[in-house]
Amino acid sequence: MTQTITARFIDSSGDRFGDFGVERLIIAGWTGRDPTAVEHHIRELEALGVKRPASTPIFYRVAAARLSQASVIEASGAKSGGEVEFVIVNHGGELWVGVGSDHTDREVETYGVTVSKQMCDKPVATSFWRFADVAGHWDQLLLRSWVEEDGVRKVYQEGNVSAMLDPRELLRRFEPDVFGSGDMMFCGTLAAKGGVRPTVSFSFELEDPVLGRKIEHGYRVEILPVLG
Repeated sequence: MTQTITARFIDSSGDRFGDFGVERLIIAGWTGRDPTAVEHHIRELEALGVKRPASTPIFYRVAAARLSQASVIEASGAKSGGEVEFVIVNHGGELWVGVGSDHTDREVETYGVTVSKQMCDKPVATSFWRFADVAGHWDQLLLRSWVEEDGVRKVYQEGNVSAMLDPRELLRRFEPDVFGSGDMMFCGTLAAKGGVRPTVSFSFELEDPVLGRKIEHGYRVEILPVLG
């Protein structure tokens, strides 16, 4: 099933606006470059009841219909939360990079990571940069996210994309599957300041300090009742 999103494709020649059809949505997990740190985090989550991944990295398939560009999403119960990730898409045979939130049900995650990925919408920003324009200074790109807690906006995540595998290496590990036109991949996240927790207001950005630009998005969560 194809999900159509609104896209602003930005490269050195200017901006192009139009709709983009996502045919496959892939959530890459355990994409850290430091294998020791990845193993440490796996053990931390195992202690909380989250099952060890079958491989690192691992590539979860999620329904493309879960993509959202809305300012409000709905989630069952109060146990879900966002996490900022850089996103890559194959549009017309060329790679583009954007930013999104792998919003996940934290309670469901303890008994089924694949199911937890499917439970929530995946917000994504409208703008995408041509990957070739940032490839030469890729590791200098920055990810940030903020949450609102007790009426105060707080930094939730912040760091360089160099904490995760380079997109070219990630796609190499995705083989023998082919990352084709119409595919979108969320590519991993940063540690949360103060620990992973539910979030009802989440904003995020990808910054390119070399070219002096940002891609930004934000959303709120409407909590639906869980009646049994």
